Amino acid sequence: MEKIISTENIPIKLWLKDIEPGALNQAINLANHPNAFHHIALMPDTHVGFGMPIGGVLATKDVIIPNAVGVDIGCGICTVRTSLREIPINTLKGIMGVIRQTIPVGFSHQKFKQNNTLMPDVRHDSKEMPIVNQEYKSALYQIGTLGGGNHFIEVQRGKDGFIWVMVHSGSRNIGYKVATHYNKLAKSLNEKWKINVPLKWDLAYLPLNSSQGQIYQKEMQYCVDFAFASRKLMMERIKEAISYFFDDVIYNEMINIAHNYAAQEKHFGKKVIVHRKGATLANKETIGIIPGSQGMKSYIVKGKGNLESFESCSHGAGRRLGRRQARRQLDLKSEQKALDEKSILHSIRSRRDLDEAPSAYKDVSIVMKNQDDLVEILVELEPLAVIKG
Repeated sequence: MEKIISTENIPIKLWLKDIEPGALNQAINLANHPNAFHHIALMPDTHVGFGMPIGGVLATKDVIIPNAVGVDIGCGICTVRTSLREIPINTLKGIMGVIRQTIPVGFSHQKFKQNNTLMPDVRHDSKEMPIVNQEYKSALYQIGTLGGGNHFIEVQRGKDGFIWVMVHSGSRNIGYKVATHYNKLAKSLNEKWKINVPLKWDLAYLPLNSSQGQIYQKEMQYCVDFAFASRKLMMERIKEAISYFFDDVIYNEMINIAHNYAAQEKHFGKKVIVHRKGATLANKETIGIIPGSQGMKSYIVKGKGNLESFESCSHGAGRRLGRRQARRQLDLKSEQKALDEKSILHSIRSRRDLDEAPSAYKDVSIVMKNQDDLVEILVELEPLAVIKG
C-alpha cells in the first residue's frame, strides 16, 4: 500500500502514488457514501470511471450500487496454456486470420443465432429476470463476440516456455441493458425516498432486502455468467483456428476471472457486498490474470489474500490517457514502430486505434511492483499477436 487518505468518513487506501484528480474525487464520494463500509481500496491501475473509479473496490452494508459494478457486467479475462512452444510468424498470421473470420469484433454480431445450450440457463417465463428475458434472443447473436474498446484476443509466449492464448471480453448489450436499467431505477427510487446521496455522484443504490435489489443481483449474476460463456465460446473458436495449422495440441484447464461485479463476502467480521469495478479477486485460493497492453507483458498471478484490499488486485495496467486524449497526443508512426520492433502482430493501423496504443496505458511493470503485497507472479507472458475490438 502506498498511502492512506483519512480526511473523509472512512479511509481511502491507495496502492498507487499518483492518482488523477477525477478518480480521487470519485473515491472521496465513495468514502462519504452513507452505506460504505470500513474503507475504500484503490488498486494501482486506478483511473476515472463513471461514478466509481475503475480499479476501485467498495464494500457496502445492506445495499448494492449498480454503477459501482458498471455497464459491462462480468467483463473479465480467460487464458489457456497450450502445448505449443513456438509458432512461426506466417503460421501465426494464418491463425489470426482465421480467428478474425470466426469471431466478430467491435459492433459486429454473429450472422446466425447460436445454440441456446451455450447460454447460461434462464426461465423465459420468469419475472425474476425481466431485462435478461427481454434481451435473451438478441444475446444469442452476441455470445462468442469480442466487442470493442479494450477487449482483445492475444497470443502470447510465456516465460514457462509455452504459447498461451488470452481473451478479454464482457457481457455485450445484455450487460449494458441490465446496468443502465437498474442504475436509472436506483436514481428514481433514491429521489423518491429522498436519500442523502447526491445524484451527481452517480452512486444511487438499491436496498438488498428490496425486490428491486434482489432482482438486480440475479440479473447481474446472469450477465457475469453470460460473459464467461461468451469467453468460453471464443476460446473454442480460437482452438479450432489453431487446429487448422497444428495437430494434437493439448490445452491446460482454462483460467477465468471477472473484474466488474458485486458479491457478498465477509470482511472485518461483517457480511458485506464487495463491488469490484476494474478489480479482481485475489484471495489465497485465486489464480488470476493481469494483462498489460498489446505492447507489454501480462501476468498469471496467485492472490495473497491481503485483507486491506478486500482480497483484491488490479485488473490490468490501467489507462494513462483518455481515449480522445490518446488520439490527439500520441504519434501513430512511433507507436507502430515500437510494436514492429518487438515483432508483435498488433492492431494499431490508424489514428483511431491510438486509444489502445501501449502508450495510452500505465507501465504494467510499475503496476505489478505496486501490488507485490497483493499477488505473487506465477508466469510472465509476452505478446506475439493481438486482435482488438
